[in-house]
Amino acid sequence: MEGHQPIKKNILTYSGLKKLEAELEELKTVKRKEVAKKISEAREQGDLSENAEYDAAKDEQSQYEGRIEEIEAILKHAEVVTDDDVTDNSVRIGCRVKILDMEFNEEMDYRIVGSTEANSLKGKISNESPVGKALLGHHEGDVVKVETKAGEIKYKVLEIARVED
Repeated sequence: MEGHQPIKKNILTYSGLKKLEAELEELKTVKRKEVAKKISEAREQGDLSENAEYDAAKDEQSQYEGRIEEIEAILKHAEVVTDDDVTDNSVRIGCRVKILDMEFNEEMDYRIVGSTEANSLKGKISNESPVGKALLGHHEGDVVKVETKAGEIKYKVLEIARVED
């Protein structure tokens, strides 16, 4: 099969999986009903061509349905990572790692997650990001070099912790 791309797995932690499942359930059972009621009430007002409430409700419905499709696609190809098979204390998806920026002597604390869960504002970095990718497989005390557009950055792995989901 020429041009056939393998399906990309969506790597999730157990807690990430549970959050997506809960969001999907909320969207399907609560939000769909709420927006259907809004659409019905807006229809009762008559002329739909100049009905702002109807348009707003339809937009909201479209957003919910889009998010439902997105979550279902993520879950369809989800691969949940657990600590069960890990026998050493290396950096891996799902763990929390404390690193030291050796140039600025600044400590940072991150959780390594799949790209679906990544949120730098919450300290969650993707295993596919330059830093996340470079840290994978390393141990406490290792110095890790990360190539960036601005040049090479060196981090020292200070601590690796398992995170219970």
